[in-house]
Amino acid sequence: MLKVLFLCTENACRSQMAEGLVNHDLAGQVQAWSAGVRPSRVNPRAVQVMAELGIDISHQRAKSVDDLAGAEFDLVITVCDQAREQCPLFPGDTEVRHVGFPDPARATGTEAEIMAAFQEVRDKMRQQLISLLREKLP
Repeated sequence: MLKVLFLCTENACRSQMAEGLVNHDLAGQVQAWSAGVRPSRVNPRAVQVMAELGIDISHQRAKSVDDLAGAEFDLVITVCDQAREQCPLFPGDTEVRHVGFPDPARATGTEAEIMAAFQEVRDKMRQQLISLLREKLP
């Protein structure tokens, strides 16, 4: 089974959604985790837009990449520029890739516009990350 870590700054939105999407869409083939270089808390809007797809990430918590010290991953994907710049070194043959997405938590406007930003990032992540990981499967 392919082991993947999604890394972002706060482990609040993008990496949490990526973990949920991959563990749902590629269950049994890929196992995903997420962490942050400066974790905060899971954004309630991320939980809400994932629930729209029938994916429950309400049980997930924001974690520090340090919490996963010693864990081995086949692939680490940074989903924000700051995480890419601060990405720690991983042992062995761990491949590190960057696939950046805008931070939906920075969206402004009405609640509907903010939720649309979360949905757009979620949908782009689903399309790009699932496709990338399917290519990595035997």
